[in-house]
Amino acid sequence: MHEAKLMRDLMAHITASAEQNGGGRVTGVHVWLGALSHFTPAHFVEHFEDASAGTAAEGAAVTSEVSTDARDPDALWVRVLSITTESG
Repeated sequence: MHEAKLMRDLMAHITASAEQNGGGRVTGVHVWLGALSHFTPAHFVEHFEDASAGTAAEGAAVTSEVSTDARDPDALWVRVLSITTESG
């Protein structure tokens, strides 16, 4: 359930950011995966593809950075570092 909530929250953030920046289609998303988030880059992409279906982020390229610091205060989470839209 942790992953499902994370993905819902991330998609809400990504789509809201896209709307605030002109409402274009999201073409790229760069994320930071916390050491305790239980995501590998490939696993995150699978969840992203499911969560983004039917949204402005569907089909977006996903790149990631993986933290190995379990003591980081955000180690359980995923951070969106950047979002690229059709409009720039």
